[in-house]
Amino acid sequence: MSLLNHFKPAFWQKSELSTGPFRQMFNFRRIWKIAVLATSLVTLIPLIFITSIDYNYTQKSIESENLLRTLRIGSNARRSISFFLSERLSALTFVVRENHIENLTRPEKLDSILTNLRASFNGFVDLGVIDQNGVQINYVGPYSLEGKDYSSQEWFKEIQGRGFYISEVFLGFRNVPHLIIAVKYTMPDGSFYVLRSALDTTRFNELLSGLELSGRGDAFLINHGGVIQTPTLYHNQVFEKIPYAVPEYSEHTEIREERNKAGENLIICSAYIPDSPYILIIVKEKDELMKPWRDTRFILIGFLIISMTVILVVILGFSTYMVNSMYLLDQRRLSSLHQVEYSNKLASIGRLAAGVAHEINNPLAIINEKAGLIKDIFTYTDTCPQNSRIIDLIDSVLASVERCGKITKRLLGFARHIDSAIENVQLGNIISEVLGFLNKEAEYRNISVNIDLADNLPEFQSDRGKLQQIFLNIINNAFSAMSVGGRLEIKVQREGENEVVATITDNGCGMSDTDLGKIFEPFFSTKTKIGGTGLGLSITYGLIQELGGKIHVTSRLGEGTTFTITLPLQPPHPVKRDS
Repeated sequence: MSLLNHFKPAFWQKSELSTGPFRQMFNFRRIWKIAVLATSLVTLIPLIFITSIDYNYTQKSIESENLLRTLRIGSNARRSISFFLSERLSALTFVVRENHIENLTRPEKLDSILTNLRASFNGFVDLGVIDQNGVQINYVGPYSLEGKDYSSQEWFKEIQGRGFYISEVFLGFRNVPHLIIAVKYTMPDGSFYVLRSALDTTRFNELLSGLELSGRGDAFLINHGGVIQTPTLYHNQVFEKIPYAVPEYSEHTEIREERNKAGENLIICSAYIPDSPYILIIVKEKDELMKPWRDTRFILIGFLIISMTVILVVILGFSTYMVNSMYLLDQRRLSSLHQVEYSNKLASIGRLAAGVAHEINNPLAIINEKAGLIKDIFTYTDTCPQNSRIIDLIDSVLASVERCGKITKRLLGFARHIDSAIENVQLGNIISEVLGFLNKEAEYRNISVNIDLADNLPEFQSDRGKLQQIFLNIINNAFSAMSVGGRLEIKVQREGENEVVATITDNGCGMSDTDLGKIFEPFFSTKTKIGGTGLGLSITYGLIQELGGKIHVTSRLGEGTTFTITLPLQPPHPVKRDS
């Protein structure tokens, strides 16, 4: 709690700052709150707004870039696969048009053609010639398929209408994944035959595995029924159905977002391969694709948080500094007003004291004269016989008159020195005069006062009235801090050649370190509940500075307080004396 109070600005401290007829000009806490709130809103709202726009724009840009990149990859892969199939289909079309049926039915010629195809294109496994009845009349390749009847198979029926055929990937008699490309050739007499070749799927796999895919990307082919045709990395095996919906037919490459069973967001790119039963599928995990965005997002959010923190710290610091400066200026204004009021009160009291002293001195002089006359009559004449008791009573009256005279002289001296004037003073005498006003209180509360004056104390030039106020305030404070039976030690000694030091020590309640640092602040008082104004020590501090002196305080809570006042032997400014 003490650490918090240490950083708490002066205007936030709870104290009675506006006692008396003078009031603070502003509600400084309210001004501080408005300044912080208004400045924060003006600075933070645009920053948050711009950062939010940039955040959303950057996120959408990265998402769009990922979609476009995937779309480009899908379009390029679609063209590559389409070119691969059309290239081999064209090669077979060329062979069937450039060779007569008689050459194609010769095994050695068909084998030569297969050799040339393998040398020019990858993937050809075998070649077969099938007549219009669906019987394979010539075959070259690694399998024994000559004489095989295909008349009942769907592909043979389909090729009769289309003129060519590209099959799905299947196992067939070979029990090896492969696909078929077949070309129909119609002869002049209306009969036809079919040149058929099996293609290895290795080239397909190479085309798809060579794609540069990020985000745990996976590229593969499916047929129109959603059955996987090529190996995948994360999405089931060949000839199994994909776990996603089969895309609708489109002439263009399409892209969509979908969520899998695990709740992960996926980007799925699809493209129908022209003149084939294949659909290219590219699947990417969106969260993986957005990893760079997450890093950017953390940087952006971190920048926003740091910026807001710095802005708020600057706003709080600057607002606190400005409002605290206004508060301190207002406190100086109040302090000046109170000091003027205090000086006016002192002047009024001085004038009243002088008037009272003069008014009292006149009847005192008459009483003293008449009492002396009565005493002389009783002592030196025979008219009235001597009466020792009456003489003693008269002496008592005369002693009281003398005592009243001393009091009125003290009042006159106090009133005379209220106005500022530099004169030769003896510090011991001033302290004695001040204690003369407080003797009755010391006797009543049984407070012992011990004065230790050094022998080498010189007279020096200073303001007698200000010195009276200084010691009166400090000794008054000491009396207030002490309980019945307290002890006050006053020690005055010369310090070096140019200074005199007065030390005033009491054994009163003392002060905490927190209060000790504020005792010279205007309006700070530990006695506000019992009538303290908080101006006594503040005025004392100002008076000591005006005299060119210094004041130092040490205190321990519950043990007492020591004031050390250092005064110069010469006034701080040259003094003009009246001629």
